[in-house]
Amino acid sequence: MHLLVVDAHPGARPLPAHSHKAELRLAQLLDDSGAIGPDGVDKLVGVVHEALQAAEDKGVEEVLPFATSAVREASNADDVLARVKSETGVELQVLTGAEEARLTFLAARRWFGWSAGKLLVLDIGGGSLEIAYGMDEEPDTAVSLPLGAGRLTAGWLPGDPPDPEAIRALRRHVRAQIARTVGEFSRFGAPDHVVATSKTFKQLARLAGAARSTEGLYVQRDLKRESLEAWVPRLAGMTTAQRAELPGVSEGRAGQLLAGALVAEGAMDLFGVERLEICPWALREGVILRKLDHLTVG
Repeated sequence: MHLLVVDAHPGARPLPAHSHKAELRLAQLLDDSGAIGPDGVDKLVGVVHEALQAAEDKGVEEVLPFATSAVREASNADDVLARVKSETGVELQVLTGAEEARLTFLAARRWFGWSAGKLLVLDIGGGSLEIAYGMDEEPDTAVSLPLGAGRLTAGWLPGDPPDPEAIRALRRHVRAQIARTVGEFSRFGAPDHVVATSKTFKQLARLAGAARSTEGLYVQRDLKRESLEAWVPRLAGMTTAQRAELPGVSEGRAGQLLAGALVAEGAMDLFGVERLEICPWALREGVILRKLDHLTVG
């Protein structure tokens, strides 16, 4: 759960004023029927309460609450949403996968501008992988695949470190899923610029030598496929604790970093991407920008 507080008004870039995060890992808390278990729902309700308190403390005037794949694809999603609304008063807007991809694309387009030309945008979340491509602010095509780092870790990589055969099986699964979508994008031609968002890509870029977050938003950060391919086998042989000691890797994300790396590697390979650039803006900024677009300037 991430509460991003921004100072925003039409015509200006949203300026981050405060950030409040809590690790939920809902994609890893699904039971055999695909439902979010009682502990997961309790956690969700609790962090929504925390976010509301943080928003109040910071003088927030309007909250734009939304949920993504972990809630969207849960078999008990309606019950979960009803309980959140009943106990917190917050009505979560559940974004579709295509909406996630489109809003993330909008954020990337606004960040890089028109001069970036045709954009291919990749985003790895906890529950899904979003891919979008286009020349304008609305992508020509956008897809969401159930290839989130948290989901895949829970379903495919139970060991610590994972069993090599399990890793190979996951690699085959990831590439088969991505390969089915490549043709849909290739008919539009090669992109002029490939960018990636999400914590997973940021951490992988940091491992490959990109600048630290403390150096600011405006430092260019790249990820080369060659570097990523060198890191994948190293990550595969590490325990979660060992990954957590790597530069730029948070303890909460260390367990799912290998699955995220396999998805990133597969996407870059199958789409023929040798290098991509990390975009500081992602889905949250896309939601904010779309809201600002619909406000009437007084």
